[in-house]
Amino acid sequence: MKFLKETKDGTLLLIYVQPKAKKNEIEGIDEWRGRLKVKIQAPPVGGKANKEVVKFFSKTLGAEVELVGGETSREKTLLIRGLSAEEVSKKLGL
Repeated sequence: MKFLKETKDGTLLLIYVQPKAKKNEIEGIDEWRGRLKVKIQAPPVGGKANKEVVKFFSKTLGAEVELVGGETSREKTLLIRGLSAEEVSKKLGL
């Protein structure tokens, strides 16, 4: 899976965020961008969507999640600590 990359610190998860959605959910894989498409309720104002993304994935994966790239972009990179790419994939049901 192109959107998961293992590093020495954890697994990098490449996502594409659609803010102001009806509910927080994983929509599927965006083949064109090579990212996981995620819908988030929060608006992209004052870092609200970023906080919501981190909270959503922390809860979904049961792991420490940090935004490491794409703060002002819809294309973001998350670092998931303590989980392998395979574990992340399983927990996300992919």
